[in-house]
Amino acid sequence: MAGGSSPAPWGWAVVGGAFLQSGLVFGGLRALGLCLGALGGSFGGGAAVAWVGSAAIAALQLGGETPGQLLSTRFGARPVVMAGGFLTGLGFLLGAFATHLAHLYLSVGLLAGLGWALVFTPSLGTVGRYFPARRALATGLAMSGASVSGLALGPLVPLLLDTYGWRGSPLMAAISFNLVAAGALLRPLDAPNESPGPAQGQRGLSRLLRHGPFLRYALAFMLVDAGYYVPYVHGPARAHEVGCDERRAGLVMAATAVADGSGRVVAGWLAARPAAPLLHHLFGWSALTGLALLLLPLGTSFGGLLALALAYGFCAGAVVPLQFTGVAEVVGAGRLLHAIGLMQMFESFGSLLGAPFAGWLRDLTGDFTASLAAGAFLLTGSLLILTLRFFCTSRGDSGKGGGHGLAPGEAPTVSPSTL
Repeated sequence: MAGGSSPAPWGWAVVGGAFLQSGLVFGGLRALGLCLGALGGSFGGGAAVAWVGSAAIAALQLGGETPGQLLSTRFGARPVVMAGGFLTGLGFLLGAFATHLAHLYLSVGLLAGLGWALVFTPSLGTVGRYFPARRALATGLAMSGASVSGLALGPLVPLLLDTYGWRGSPLMAAISFNLVAAGALLRPLDAPNESPGPAQGQRGLSRLLRHGPFLRYALAFMLVDAGYYVPYVHGPARAHEVGCDERRAGLVMAATAVADGSGRVVAGWLAARPAAPLLHHLFGWSALTGLALLLLPLGTSFGGLLALALAYGFCAGAVVPLQFTGVAEVVGAGRLLHAIGLMQMFESFGSLLGAPFAGWLRDLTGDFTASLAAGAFLLTGSLLILTLRFFCTSRGDSGKGGGHGLAPGEAPTVSPSTL
């Protein structure tokens, strides 16, 4: 199966499970953005409150390699994802009783974020191994769950905040516990001839740390993430700033989610066409996302902000499936799970600092105009991706065990049977 051109029969069920997981993980992140106003009213300080969402994003990404990848290699993806779903629900449940921002940093930021890490990386790696030839399309479909949940939560969260306040987060806990059921769909592939073992996995990780193109790729997305999440974290506050009420702010975020999902599917479909290498697509969408973010301050009315948010959401959504598929183009499918986890560790630094920095600029200047200049980070990251365009030009090898990053004769370091 690992080298075949068609997915195993259970592959689409795995995509369905990953669809639910991406919806619950990133839906939870977007719900945090909608709650920042209410949290600010209780605890004060835009930048300080923004650390709650940033800490959760950083924990999600920092935990991708350790413990997400290591545990899934040792025990398989299914039990690790189910344990992550339980931790996520527990984090939101404990957050309802917070009396200080530090309690939210630990419960929602650290515990729920760590749970998301245990869910996201193993499930995405499983999809990649089930679909060696149509990885971009399968990843795009799986990741579009985030947009469906964003569409639902955009109008729903403001209503719940009006009814229960932010301490109604046990509802988010109940929703998050569904990650346990979604994780049960991640049935491991049967590949008894492949067994990486800890030593081989460590050698694969060591090679990645000396892999120049991969390091440039990871640095590019550290810069991209410094700006990427700013509209999702501060978007509702920006909508209020231009005169939108809670309902219209929720509609802006819901429309962004719809555009985001459309971008994920369209980009995955276009990347499967042979017209251009995948990394060329990724560079183009990353640059367009940065430009859309730089233009967001021009939206000074509900209609203008809605139009620009739609443009940003579509381009930002297009980046997501190509980012994770591009890892296989750079390092080969055999080290995909290690590479995704290590890349997310790099990304966590950008994610951790980006939204609080934007909140600090807003506190300093009085509005979000300067904060949305974070699009410059995305443009810089896209230029780094451009430096890889001559490194990965073949499309045929990336879906097999021997992509560009795999030395001749090197055995894959991650076995499908361990996913």
